[in-house]
Amino acid sequence: MDEIEVRFLDTVPSEGLHAPILIEGLPGIGHVGKLVAEHMIQELGAEKVAEIHSIFFPPQVIIDENGTVRLANNEIYYYAGETHRFLFLVGDYQATSSEGHYLLADAYLNIAAECGVSRIYTLGGYGVGHLVDEPRVLGAVNHPGLRGMIEEAGGVVGRDEPGGGIIGAAGLLLGLGVNRGIEGICLMGETSGYLVDPRSAASLLKVLSTLLAIEIDPTRLEQRALEMEHVLQKLIDGERGSQDDELRYIV
Repeated sequence: MDEIEVRFLDTVPSEGLHAPILIEGLPGIGHVGKLVAEHMIQELGAEKVAEIHSIFFPPQVIIDENGTVRLANNEIYYYAGETHRFLFLVGDYQATSSEGHYLLADAYLNIAAECGVSRIYTLGGYGVGHLVDEPRVLGAVNHPGLRGMIEEAGGVVGRDEPGGGIIGAAGLLLGLGVNRGIEGICLMGETSGYLVDPRSAASLLKVLSTLLAIEIDPTRLEQRALEMEHVLQKLIDGERGSQDDELRYIV
């Protein structure tokens, strides 16, 4: 097996893949970016056109609902509408090593260049270590002229945020994309970092939709956010009940 293998499927249109925008939503903090990208794929009806396998992914297989295994992989989806064309990069994992992160990012950029991508949006979560009622969307760019777009769309761009930089594909695609002449915008939704966070994803989707000038129905994400809040509240109430029981026992 090659270090990185990109396999295009027979679903690739006969005219090829042509899209000015690539949206990356690989797994990360709170799965915020993954939730947004997969939600857009579902709402737009984008079609899978390629699979990416690599020895830099964890050495395990994924088991589906039927008990059948498959190799871990990342995937490229393609959407061609009347006014928009997007590529989506989603999947199971990011790399397990620093070398793998760089080599995979380079492979993703090769795909982007072949498909005529001129701008990449990378999506992720920004862990703050506590629950957030109204998540902000933080942004970073690889060209100063892009900053104003994020702020006009409702995002926040600051020198000290995110602290510590941007790790993984979300950052490397911007950094490595500069030398290829590909613009890059990273959007990160504030999240506790403890749980999958559809509320943060819904906030990020709102900003991204504005930047892309496209309407994406947020209903399913919002419903998931309400369900998650219900689960969290039950956990909190359960913890309080446990503490009350302990106090009664002491008294």
